This record gives sequence, C-alpha cells and structure tokens, in this order.
Amino acid sequence: MKNHRRKEPFQGWRRPAAPAPGPEGGQHPGGHPGGHRGGSPGGSRGEHPATAPAERRAGRRRALLTWRFTLLGLVTVILVCAGALTAGYFLVKIPRANALATMQSNVFLYADGSRLARDGDVNRESVELSQVSEDARHAVLAAEDRDFYDGSGVDPQAMVRGAWNTVTGKGRQSGSTITQQYVKNYYLGQEQTLTRKAKEFFIAIKLDREKSKDEILQGYLNTSYFGRNTYGIQAAAQAYYGIDASELDAAQGAYLAALLNSPNAYDVDAYPENRKKALVRWNYVLDGMVKEGWLTPKERTALTFPAPRPNRVNTALSGQRGYVVNAVKAYLADHDILEEADLDGGGYRIWTTLRKPAQDALVGAVEEEVMDNLKPDARDADKNVRAGAAAIDPRTGKVVAMYGGTDYVKQYTNNATRRDFQVGSTFKPFVLATALDQGARTHDGRPITPQTMYDGTSKRAVQGWPGARYTPENEDDRSYGEISVSEATDKSVNAVYAQMAVDVGPDRVRRTAVELGLPEGTPDMVASPSIALGTATASVLDMAQAYATLADHGRHRPYTLIEKITRNGSETVSLPERETTQAVSRVAADTTTSVLRGVVSGGTATAALGAGRPAAGKTGTAEEDTAAWFAGYTPDLVAVVSVMGQDPETAAHKPLYGAMGLGRINGGGAPAETWAAFVKDASKGKKASAFDLQVRSGSGNLKLPYAVPSDGASASASPSEGTWDSGDEDSTGSSDSSDSSDSSDSSGSSEDGRSSEGGPAGGPGGDPAPGASGGPASPSPGAHPGPGSDDAPGDTLPGAPPGHGPPPREHRPFHPVVPGLAPPYEQHPWPRQGA
Repeated sequence: MKNHRRKEPFQGWRRPAAPAPGPEGGQHPGGHPGGHRGGSPGGSRGEHPATAPAERRAGRRRALLTWRFTLLGLVTVILVCAGALTAGYFLVKIPRANALATMQSNVFLYADGSRLARDGDVNRESVELSQVSEDARHAVLAAEDRDFYDGSGVDPQAMVRGAWNTVTGKGRQSGSTITQQYVKNYYLGQEQTLTRKAKEFFIAIKLDREKSKDEILQGYLNTSYFGRNTYGIQAAAQAYYGIDASELDAAQGAYLAALLNSPNAYDVDAYPENRKKALVRWNYVLDGMVKEGWLTPKERTALTFPAPRPNRVNTALSGQRGYVVNAVKAYLADHDILEEADLDGGGYRIWTTLRKPAQDALVGAVEEEVMDNLKPDARDADKNVRAGAAAIDPRTGKVVAMYGGTDYVKQYTNNATRRDFQVGSTFKPFVLATALDQGARTHDGRPITPQTMYDGTSKRAVQGWPGARYTPENEDDRSYGEISVSEATDKSVNAVYAQMAVDVGPDRVRRTAVELGLPEGTPDMVASPSIALGTATASVLDMAQAYATLADHGRHRPYTLIEKITRNGSETVSLPERETTQAVSRVAADTTTSVLRGVVSGGTATAALGAGRPAAGKTGTAEEDTAAWFAGYTPDLVAVVSVMGQDPETAAHKPLYGAMGLGRINGGGAPAETWAAFVKDASKGKKASAFDLQVRSGSGNLKLPYAVPSDGASASASPSEGTWDSGDEDSTGSSDSSDSSDSSDSSGSSEDGRSSEGGPAGGPGGDPAPGASGGPASPSPGAHPGPGSDDAPGDTLPGAPPGHGPPPREHRPFHPVVPGLAPPYEQHPWPRQGA
C-alpha cells in the first residue's frame, strides 16, 4: 500500500525556489517544473543551481568572523603585554644597593704605595674606570658583552642565544647583558627566580637610560666575583697576579675576564684538572678582542697563558700587619679624622708613613737580637718575653717603622703602643732638659749644668722635698759619692736624678715631659721625686716622640702615621695640620744630646756604637726588672726598643731574670743591641750625618767622641761640638769663651765602631770621678734598686753568661782634654736664677 504521507525535511533544509517558466511559459512535460522529472537544478538530483553562490558567501562570512576574533585576541595580548611592560617600568623602582655590593675592605699602604695590609670581611676595593687598564676592560667586554657600548641595557636575542648555548653544552651563558649582570650584582641578588629576573629586566632598562655606559661598566667591574673570595677587578688583580688593575696586560685581563663565566672552575691553581677548559675560555676572549679590533692578530699570536700565582691563605692581619692597622685606626679616631663606623663602611685607601725598608730592618733586628735567642721549651723565663719598638724621622715626625709583637694573630696586644710598663731611666733626660731650659739651681744655690756635682750615695734622703721622706736606691745599691751630672747620666744614678727633680720642681719636669711629647694622661707620671726614675708608663711610641723632640733641637712636632687617605679611588680625606712648637730651647735640647752621647760612648749603652753612626741615647730598667729599654737617636733617626716580661696566661708583669739565658736583661743589652742592628740596616748606603749642637757656656767643655761608621760612610765631628772645660760652678753662669779650652779628638776606632782607647772622662777636666775606682760590693741577686736604674759597667748579676755585661772600666773610651784650643761650638750664657 502506497504511503502518501509527506516526509519531514532534515534540519536546516530549505525549500528550493520556484522554477522559472519554460519556453512557452508552461511546465515541462510530466508536470515537473524546469524539465526532467524528479531532476534537480542544473541536472543534479535534489540541488538547485542558485544554492552554490550562497554557500560561498556564507563561508566568507564565517572566515571573516574567525579572522576578526584572531586579530582581536592578538591586539588584546599586545595591549596586555604593553600594559604589563608599562606598569612594570613605572612600578619597579631602582632600589638601593644591596649590603654586600657596597661592602669593601680598607687597604693600608706603605709610604711608597706598596701594599701593607687589607682590613675587612669582604675582599673588595672599588676603583675608578680609569684605574683599570684598557686591555682588561676590552677583555671583559669581549667575554661578556661585545655590543655593550652600542646595544641597549637588555638584549632578548642574547637571552635566547644564551639559553640555547647552555642547553647545547657550549658553556653556561645567562644571556644577560653587562647592564643586567650589574643590576643583579649591585641591586638585587643571585637567586634564580622569575621575580628577580623580571626586576632585573626593568631596572636594566631604567639604568641604561639614567647612567652612562662608563658608569655601568665601572660598577660591573667593581661588583663582579672573580673567585678566591675577591670582589671587583682590583682585588682580583692583587689576588691572582699581585698587581693593581691598572697594570693588567691583555693576557692577564683575558684570564680574569674568563673567570667571570665560572670563577672557581677556571682557577687553574685550585683546579689544575680544569686547565684545558680555562684555556679554551681564555682563547675565546682573546679571539673576541681581535674580532672587535681591540687586539691585532700579531699581538694575539705573541701572547702566552699568564699562570696566576698560588692562592694564599688569608693572612691579612698576621705578623706586624694587625699591629700597624690597629695603631692607624686608633690614630685616625684620636685625631678626629675618621671614626670606627666610617672605617667599617670600607673603601678607604690609606697611605701610612711607614717605610718598607725601615720596617723590614726593624722587624729583622728584633727577631735576630731577641726572638731568635728565646728557647721557651727549655727556659720558662723565655715564655714571658715580649718586645716592642718604634722609629721616627725627627725632622718630619713621621713614624717610619713599628714592631708590635711576634704575631698579631697570636699575641693581640701591641707592645709599641701599650702603656703599662715603666719607662725607667729613659725618663731622666727630661729632668736634665728641664733643668737646662729653666736655668734651675741646686738646693744649695749652684746652677745645674752637666758638670754640676751631686751626692751619688745610694739611699740618700732627698733634700728639700716637703712630702714623705724619699731615699732612692741606685742600681745594685752602689754609691758613687760626689759625681757630676754628666757621669751620673752615663751611670744612671738614681740618687742624683731624684734630687735634681726636686731642685728643678717635679711639676716642671712633668710639664716639660708633656711638651716634649708624652701624653698628658700618661699613667703614673706623678709630680714627685720618683718621676725622675721613670715610674711613668708611657708607650714605646710616646717615648720615641719625646726623644725626637730632643733630636730636632727641642722642636716638638706631633708624630703622624698617615701620609694620605682616599675613598673609593678618588675622594681625598683631609688631614689636620700638625703644629710645631718649641718645647725647650735649642741650647737646652742640644746640651742634653751632648750628655746623652756620653751614655753611648762610655756609659751604659756602648752596645749602640754598633750602629756605626754618631748617636745619643739612654738606657732604662723598670722596677723589678720587668722591662728593659733603650731610647736613642742619630741626627736622622730616632728609635726606642723595649723588652718586656709578661705571663702569657695571666698577663701579669714578670721579671726578666734568666730570660735569653742571661742573669738579667738591662737596657744596654738586648734593647741597645737591637737598636744598633736596626739603625745600621736602615741607614745602609746613606751618608752619616754629624750632630749640629749648640751648648751652654759656663758649665765646662766636654769633648764627646765620634766613632767612624763601620759601614764605610764618611763623617766628621760637627763644628758645633766641643769639649767641656772646668768652670766655676758657683759663678753666675757666664764665662768668657776666649778662656775656654778645646781639644782635638784623635782617638782611634776599631772596625765595630768602638774606640780603641780606654777610660772615660769621669769628672770635670777628664779626671776620674769620685767612686769610679770602686764601690760597695754587689749585693745578692735578690737585691734591687727600684725603677729607673741601669747596670753600670761591671754590674752583671752573678751567674750571668760572659760577654753580656758592660765592658770593664779600664777598657772604656778615654778622651783627654787638650788645653789651649778655642771651642768650635756656639757658646750661650746660662740664665740667672729666676730667669
């Protein structure tokens, strides 16, 4: 049965349009419009010819819609990215430098610019770009960013290339420009995060607009890590080659530039197995320099790999370095130049006044004469021995050498600047200088001159002192009877100088000591008779300054340890002016020097003759022999040496009995021998200068000997030196120089600088002083005279090794007075009482 039910069309079906009329306006045969029965338009079954253009139009509409959506999405993405970039640029600010990037060490230099020490936790020394050699700069650019000066602060293409090289095994390359690396080093950190990378990107763009290329390169060179705990190219140049960055050549600069890529791996000393890789990187840098025109092919071919020096253990403050650094820091703070907080910031380059040859000579002398003679394993007393020394140029006040101890990292206290050991008889010249400068008189009214006679009886009560009874004891309780001031100085007679201090006035003595250079607050410098014996505990450096004032004819010029200071390579720190004052008159200072020359020529310091130079000085011993001193000077150099006794565990002061295998260490022993060795070495090759002295008339004329230097330096007696004649001590102090006598010193000299003649000029006119031929027998080793006393000739303790005591009296130099000759030096009348 036929189903005439009409089927539903499929979804989206559209009824065809009515067919056009046939040729006759009718229908085709069979009743079907357009022709064939059941046919479709165009001869296809079920499809009308008019539907094809419509489908094409619909496809075009769909494609246009898709393209519009794609374009809209792309624009949206671009706008979002642009907005993000804009927001990032404005939101990300250039931050402050990170703490590590700004930390620097302070560099301490000798006066000639050679490196002395480095102080600081971070081994970095920032320098100006001009202080880096051009070869080194080009090497870094060839290694890290050859388009630095022409490109922008960021380089996306380089970042992609760097990532590709890292993936393909051509070495770790961040792809960052030098600007980006500088941002990472200086402003951010080393963490590998997207946030840090994004900040780096934006800061680099800003920095490239705000700073010059030279500023960025300078910052990069000062902040980059080069291995061996060095930051910055200056520290690296010192660590790897021992030179400044300005001295780097192309080969050395290329190696340091190679280290930037992998500092530890390319250190051929620490990792010799990586030498091949380091050479590949080094050649890559040099080839880049040739490619960029910074190096010619011929120059490139001539270069050989510059092996770095071995890595050194960090000994920045070992040996003498730590003592010097701390002394300089204290000086800077005490003189309001730089505070400790300033120095903690680092970046200072400090030229000290120390001269390297002199410093080496002083260290060598102390080690040879003292430290090398210690056997702490065999002698307990040797465990307590300490030594300190300092030297000053008297004409400039500059400290040229300092010895603080055996090793700063082992013994922290600086023995050159500590103020806890008595200076002993080295203080006595200050009493004499005060008396001469003030025109003082004895308690019985006689003017005090080098030839004034005093009672040298041991334990004699001091006259005229309103305080408690004071009876100073001489060395070994020896009495000398009547003795001149000059000879009492030679033999360091306590009884004479305690009385002289009272005659002059202890307060005046103290004031003069301060004016000569001792600090006002020197411990135990009390205005009493004992001040003359050296109970004050001034430092070695303090005493060197005071003696420098005597050596410079009474002119006090404050000492200095600083030549120049700069910050960050350019900024200069101003230094205060040092005012020169006349502490005592020239005549008083020069007369004191004349007397002190006798201490060296025939007193307790004959060991100082080994320097082979005209010299003056004074020995000293602290109470209970806990320290022995020698303070001496030539016309050109002042030095003070002290050997001290201190328990290494408790820090208590200890006597030096038995140390170095000696019964006793006195100022004329190891300290004077060390002084002589130092002065001889430090003065080697320099012509010896003669003292130019102006002394008072009316006090006798003392001809002081001059030993020809054993090192062959030529010298002659100063025309302003003369001999002391016998004068009337009870006169007003003036005398006619035409009545003065002169002498010609024709005494011989042995090779070691000692006189070949015997016997000193004991009293006025060269006659032996009372008590010179003998005295009370030496007491038992347990007896002790107190502070300020020294060993006079023959005063070696029982059991002391031979050769360590002073020479016998009959072998000491004798210099006769020849009457009838006019004195060649300037004469000045003594001031009257009360002047």
